[in-house]
Amino acid sequence: MRNIVVSGGSGAIGSAFVDALARKYPQARIHSLSRSPDARVPEGVHRLQVDYLDEDSLQAAAEQAGKAGAVDLMILAGGILHQGDMMPEKSLRELSAEKLLALFTANTVVPALTAKHFLPLLPRARRGVFAALSARVGSISDNHLGGWYSYRASKAALNMIIRNAAIEIRRRNPQAIAAGLHPGTVESGLSQPFLRNVAPEKRFSPQYAVSRMLDVIAALTPDDSGQCFAWDGSLIEP
Repeated sequence: MRNIVVSGGSGAIGSAFVDALARKYPQARIHSLSRSPDARVPEGVHRLQVDYLDEDSLQAAAEQAGKAGAVDLMILAGGILHQGDMMPEKSLRELSAEKLLALFTANTVVPALTAKHFLPLLPRARRGVFAALSARVGSISDNHLGGWYSYRASKAALNMIIRNAAIEIRRRNPQAIAAGLHPGTVESGLSQPFLRNVAPEKRFSPQYAVSRMLDVIAALTPDDSGQCFAWDGSLIEP
């Protein structure tokens, strides 16, 4: 790989992706996208500050990344589950427009706009991968517990964005791949309030989750495009 972009590169999983990719591909040009002007990156990695809801900012970041050539790997590692006093809903009574809009903005709108500006940078005549962090709870067929309305719905919508993008980029390059990735339960700020309910052996460090997801990415084929896969490579049904 010669040109790599990680969106959400300052988060727990995003920064683990940046570190792992910098070690794995020392000759590659790696770009880490972040809202924070103070986000730290490993030596040799190029930090790009971006406002994900400002399309001029996204376009400028895409143009900077594109100067190094086609993007071989684009990873979207951002997203939210809770924010401040806003926690996942246990029932319809807890739904609000504020929660729905906040989670759809972070988990669906931002990835969709990022795809709009960065997917065209994938190679036109060879393999390229666009991978976005989704979640198993975004699977409609796998939902047997209910709850978490805003998060589940925003991730299900993200999966549809990924599916649409896969169909579109296939027309331009049959070797291109767009896929969702479920990282498992990762010890991060996103999952911290819920870790007490997860057995220790089912909690992953960001570094472990990223190493497994990179293995999944390496094994993806064009036939896998448009689908969502867990950290262990298993297919998550829509």
